[in-house]
Amino acid sequence: MGTVQGELMTETLERTTETPPSRKQRWGWVLAVLLLGALALTVSGILPFRQLVSQQRQIERTQDQLTALQRENQVLSEDIEMLGTDAEIERIAREQYGLVRPGEVAYVVVTPRETPVAEALPDPVVRSDERPWWQRVWDFITGNDINPDG
Repeated sequence: MGTVQGELMTETLERTTETPPSRKQRWGWVLAVLLLGALALTVSGILPFRQLVSQQRQIERTQDQLTALQRENQVLSEDIEMLGTDAEIERIAREQYGLVRPGEVAYVVVTPRETPVAEALPDPVVRSDERPWWQRVWDFITGNDINPDG
């Protein structure tokens, strides 16, 4: 009976020596879960932020286009008003069609053609894969990759 009791004691000691996960391991898991949650919140916040910034940029571009079109419309309206006058019609007839009044003499001045000047080569275009990684990440966060400014 002594050996049975000794075996039970050894078995009990072996069972109690198996320790549960230490506090450091538990904190490691808690920290990993918290970091994963923070990453999920960040990603879920960045994607709508990107779209919001991109849409705001598109609104600004559209407002600029509207302003330019309104200015052009104003200039064209002024041109329409001027075309209704006799002085403007006479000016166009003289400049564009070479017409003259009876008794006037028309002279045409011919100037020699200039030799074409070599144009400078355009700046090389930087492809998106030539930019540094941090700039591509920033463009992703701010939405510049959705609607590139051009």
